[in-house]
Amino acid sequence: MAESSSPDIVLADLGRGDHRADVLALTAAYALDPMGKGSALTQEALERLIDGLRRHPTTLIFLAYVQGQAAGIATCFVGFSTFFARPLLNIHDFAILPQHRDRGLGRRLLRAVEAKALELGCCKITLEVQENNARARRVYERAGFAQAVYREATGGSLFYAKILEACVPG
Repeated sequence: MAESSSPDIVLADLGRGDHRADVLALTAAYALDPMGKGSALTQEALERLIDGLRRHPTTLIFLAYVQGQAAGIATCFVGFSTFFARPLLNIHDFAILPQHRDRGLGRRLLRAVEAKALELGCCKITLEVQENNARARRVYERAGFAQAVYREATGGSLFYAKILEACVPG
């Protein structure tokens, strides 16, 4: 189903109060989603988020608006591929608010991310997705994403994480 009006997708300017508020609101909503963190962000994390994003030198945040209302976010960071010796763009968080899903907004947001990656000379876009998030996996696969496989003999890549003690809630 198409949106009643075409969405606006912009690169966030964290110097703007409205963009800061939208990044906080969309990130907080994504954290609550069962396919996100599944629980609320701590107050401490919310208080540090914008400043941390602003200080991180490769942050790129795309905001999607439908009829002037924030509806989706792609929080990205530029990285580097040693195998290609070129930059890459990692989508760290990607979320569409529930009331805007299944309307093509995710596809449009991914196209905006891809256009920026091409502009930056990136060799690829990376992301992680929950194994059981079938809806998101369909969106990503339709946009050309697939599990990373460097050699068939070694199998597909897996994403691992180790939470450091400093980040464990006390």
